[in-house]
Amino acid sequence: MATDGQEVDSEIRNQDGALEASYIYVKVLGRGAFGEANLYRKTEDKSLVVWKEVNLARLHEKERRDALSEVIRWYLFQLASALSHIHGHDIIHRDVKTLNIFMSKSSLLKLGDFGISKVLETESKMADSVVGTPYYMSPEIIQGEKYDHKTDIWALGCVLYELLTFKRVFQATNQLRLAYEIVKGDYEDINPQYSQEIKDLVKSTLQKKSKDRPSSEEILSSPIFTKENSNEDMKRKVWELNTQSRRLRLQSVASTETVPIIKSKSSEVYQWGGGKFTPQKQDIFTKGKSAVQVAVGNSHFAVVTMEKELYTWANVQGGTEIVGQLGQGNKSAYKAPQKVEGPTGAGFIQAACGEDFTLAVTDEGQVYASGSDYYGCLGVDNEEGDSVLSLIPINFFSSRPVEEISCGDNHCVALTKEGDVYTWGCGEFGRLGLNSEDDHFFSSKGENSRKAFDQACTRGSEGTFLITTTGRVLACGSNEHNILGFNSEMSGLRKRKQVIN
Repeated sequence: MATDGQEVDSEIRNQDGALEASYIYVKVLGRGAFGEANLYRKTEDKSLVVWKEVNLARLHEKERRDALSEVIRWYLFQLASALSHIHGHDIIHRDVKTLNIFMSKSSLLKLGDFGISKVLETESKMADSVVGTPYYMSPEIIQGEKYDHKTDIWALGCVLYELLTFKRVFQATNQLRLAYEIVKGDYEDINPQYSQEIKDLVKSTLQKKSKDRPSSEEILSSPIFTKENSNEDMKRKVWELNTQSRRLRLQSVASTETVPIIKSKSSEVYQWGGGKFTPQKQDIFTKGKSAVQVAVGNSHFAVVTMEKELYTWANVQGGTEIVGQLGQGNKSAYKAPQKVEGPTGAGFIQAACGEDFTLAVTDEGQVYASGSDYYGCLGVDNEEGDSVLSLIPINFFSSRPVEEISCGDNHCVALTKEGDVYTWGCGEFGRLGLNSEDDHFFSSKGENSRKAFDQACTRGSEGTFLITTTGRVLACGSNEHNILGFNSEMSGLRKRKQVIN
């Protein structure tokens, strides 16, 4: 979103000037060289949105053009990739439109609603059913002709035109007139501020004859992507974002039942135990501070909110001590959640708690730690002493962005965005998967570096589980009472080590 950089309330209006939505400025989330990411609240339903604002006044003319085309290129690449995938399996979507394109928090687009999609099984590989949304229907469908996957390319062109101009390529007051306009094929020119490459691409996708339109593979090879290796950069970015989104998949692609990932606009946090028999609500986690993740240690808690803020507090019982696991810069046992001061310009997306330490991951994949370093769980080789009161970075991961972390009582596992797994902390029973029972006071890579991992988690205090990208489950640590699922007839194993390999 281009703006003059002022922190004011914002409005979005349609092409007729009518107000569609308004937003109230909340705060700045982060700043870059030319712009900033601001948090806004939508007045209609009080939901939170992040608005990327770029101060074009500070850019040169070429940089302004690049800023205007950056999001169009990125979204177009993802949509073309999605069509390339389904077309490669002889599937026509038949209802590509803006309402069927969904965006994740990380700007990853998903092409959805395959309810009227068609698998081409005939020898001619053509379809003839008249289905779809009229505004995005191709001329061949309007005229009752047979069609193939090129009808999706036409719809993609309509979506692209809409993104560039904020209006539909063909409009009419009734469906008969709309059909006439589509078959006629005339539309208004695109603003000259856009590059010739993107205008040529729109023109090619909206060719009246389907054979004249490019395939999805040809679109991905067009100059708009191949220039300056941007194609490879975008493929890498798609891979990274796909890795992040795997945790959110609640069903297989083949499932016909739609399961919402987010079922409500807010969440609540309840706490019990330690003498409290009835769950007690933590009132601080409401509205904009709704919790998205909760982690629990031996006597302390950590919550990451929608605003990417980290809160910690404790429920100390008996002789338990606070040794810095709250990351508050002191040893106070706060009974109410307190915000943890993190690195400037970064937000937290995940937290994990061990027995008396805490790890947190920022949105850039950097890991921070505080608390007891007795077993080396802070990942800094005991350089900061036995305990650390405030969050400190684990520099080992500065060049290895982390996707996910998990903590046992006294050991840690990190999965990087590249699919590598690192472990550190207490090594008893081989829980670190490093072919020994030695403790490691810094991060060490698991033995099998050839596998790409999809998920990593600890199991209690003495085990670790990993899931590979192929769906294989691996485990290491103590198998007492068969907790690792090796189905051994032996029990009470104390020295046996199952190494990840």
